[in-house]
Amino acid sequence: MSPELQKLESEIEGYRTQLINHPLYSRLNSVDALRIFMQEHVFAVWDFMSLLKSLQRGLTCVELPWIPIGNPATRRLINEIVLGEESDVDAEGKAASHFELYIEAMSQIGANTQPILNFMDSCVSSNLNIELQAVSIQENTKDFVQFTFGAIRQNELHKLAALFTFGREDLIPSMFIEIVKSIEKETGNSFSKLRYYLERHIEVDGGEHGPMALNMMEELCGTDEQKWKEATLVSVEALKMRIHLWDGVLHAIQTKLPANNH
Repeated sequence: MSPELQKLESEIEGYRTQLINHPLYSRLNSVDALRIFMQEHVFAVWDFMSLLKSLQRGLTCVELPWIPIGNPATRRLINEIVLGEESDVDAEGKAASHFELYIEAMSQIGANTQPILNFMDSCVSSNLNIELQAVSIQENTKDFVQFTFGAIRQNELHKLAALFTFGREDLIPSMFIEIVKSIEKETGNSFSKLRYYLERHIEVDGGEHGPMALNMMEELCGTDEQKWKEATLVSVEALKMRIHLWDGVLHAIQTKLPANNH
């Protein structure tokens, strides 16, 4: 790992610690709380794919006629990550994106998928920001999506890579799986699809995508001090926005559910 990358990771460690210790996790103590969480979090699962595809668009050739663009190693990295996120497999071995796995998990747990599905349908042919304001979700969730697309519109690849690598890729802690298992045991319900999504996400991020993303960061920033400074600032903002998202989800749970509701 380069000294620049080590310095960046050191500077964002405090925000990562805040996320890992966020009070939201202790409030995910019921099926209803999980449903509320998923109905908000799915928007982050969705906009992650747009972030990823924006990187693929910038680092590879997706136009015609095809010509080789950029560094072949970086092309391979981003294409392998896209393959894993956009065309992974479900528990039965059938092809599915991680977003589609999440939607299936929402359906199994009884979470409402209509807001995200309706939003996706409408924003294809309309203004994303206008359609986002019309969705009945937390303002914090809307802020999070707008932050992501603001970075996408700027289209500075080292910043997008920093947002992807440090703001998104490895921030689902393993404690999440234990939370789901605990609720399953308490209620007698099976949330196998959500467990699979979490297990697969952690496995892929830790074993494959995490190291790939770090290599991509080093390739895009190189020894350019300014790029590393900008990447650090974006990473900090991304982590702050994730905390902001979690704050909003926690507020929704506290507002909609009694403190001891199971």
